[in-house]
Amino acid sequence: MTNAYSFDGVLVFSMLVICTCAYMRRVPRLKQWFLSEKKGFLGVFYKASVIGTRLHIPVALSLTLMAIYVMFLK
Repeated sequence: MTNAYSFDGVLVFSMLVICTCAYMRRVPRLKQWFLSEKKGFLGVFYKASVIGTRLHIPVALSLTLMAIYVMFLK
């Protein structure tokens, strides 16, 4: 189990947010509801979806490495 207050816990959480927002960008109703604002608090989700969409290969590789680290090395 990853502690939420450790550095690797923050990395796991941020990677999960990026992947979730990139998925929500592909679903039209969720995109209208969550990702319509580009500024403010909900703008964080928009920016995470842009990162997940444009950098999908590095995000996928880093998630794979993070899963190996959490499952086997921690």
